[in-house]
Amino acid sequence: MTTGTEPTERLRRWRLVLGGEQADGTGCALSGRDAGMDGALAALYGKGDRPQTGRERAAGLGASAPSVARWLGDIRTYFPSSVVQIMQRDAIDRLGLSALLLEPEMLEAVEADVHLVGTLLSLNKAMPETTKETARAVVRKVVDDLEKRLATRTRATLTGALDRSARVTRPRHHDIDWNRTIAANLKHYLPEHRTVVPERLIGYGRAARSVKKEVILCIDQSGSMAASVVYASVFGAVLASMRSISTRLVVFDTAVVDLTDQLDDPVDVLFGTQLGGGTDINRALAHCQAHLTRPAETVVVLISDLYEGGIRDEMLKRVAAMKASGVQFVTLLALSDEGAPAYDREHAAALAALGAPAFACTPDLFPEVMAAALEKRPLPIPETA
Repeated sequence: MTTGTEPTERLRRWRLVLGGEQADGTGCALSGRDAGMDGALAALYGKGDRPQTGRERAAGLGASAPSVARWLGDIRTYFPSSVVQIMQRDAIDRLGLSALLLEPEMLEAVEADVHLVGTLLSLNKAMPETTKETARAVVRKVVDDLEKRLATRTRATLTGALDRSARVTRPRHHDIDWNRTIAANLKHYLPEHRTVVPERLIGYGRAARSVKKEVILCIDQSGSMAASVVYASVFGAVLASMRSISTRLVVFDTAVVDLTDQLDDPVDVLFGTQLGGGTDINRALAHCQAHLTRPAETVVVLISDLYEGGIRDEMLKRVAAMKASGVQFVTLLALSDEGAPAYDREHAAALAALGAPAFACTPDLFPEVMAAALEKRPLPIPETA
């Protein structure tokens, strides 16, 4: 049984969706909070998908930071954070408001997220000094939130992987892993003595006391990879904080920049990138290859949509050579929550043929991928990859 309020609520929602044009057909008037919500939606979506002229924009968000800042405050009042982030991205994409992000008062009003960080990084070179401090504060907030979410689980997962990869069969007494030793020797159980004879000892390695593995993150900084650059920088900082892993971070377009010395602060890493431009994967892999000191104990992670502007055959030869030397080579089309981007399928197929299948990886899956690579196990590739 329906109540009398249900049709009214349905009309109200349709009215908000349709936007109140003459032909909306609802006959529903809005007031109070609903009217404010409708105004915020109309300012962004009121003209449909077609490009808006300057005069039409003046009736919506306008082209000044104060009016946009007021609108940002309104949407944060009326909508949850997840919706606010979507509306911010739409405002930047639909109305060309990126330039307003260069103004401090605008940045102070935004809801910070990974996508906003990507936009700020793309504007980094054009950003006036008066804005950079505010921009760094926005980026810092997002990075700190990501580290809180990802760091503990990543360290725990990889520490376990390092311990397992460092098992030894002739351990000192205090290094014996008794649980695994007993399990491995159950067939030597002597019932008359109610004891297990440990013919084979399994011990912990000393992963926490010395560098056991090396990781090289090689990150495509073309414009389409913005979210991946953010997440990879955070993970790079987490890996660099683990004494048993030596971490190198390289970003590239047509040039290669090694940001390893900035890994103690992912914000510095991010502001050291330059989103946009071409792509030369071969040159980036040459840099990584030149820094291999212990190939059999190294994991190279290439994060790229694989659109190669360099020498394709040389790129594939480098991957094959690294794998032949013992390197665990991981190819990620993206490191984000956005799924697989558009990518070069021919190059992906060629890498798969070399034993380096390319797939999109979420931040939550990344620790498991790295753990498998460190232990030289098959990678947990999503079924949709």
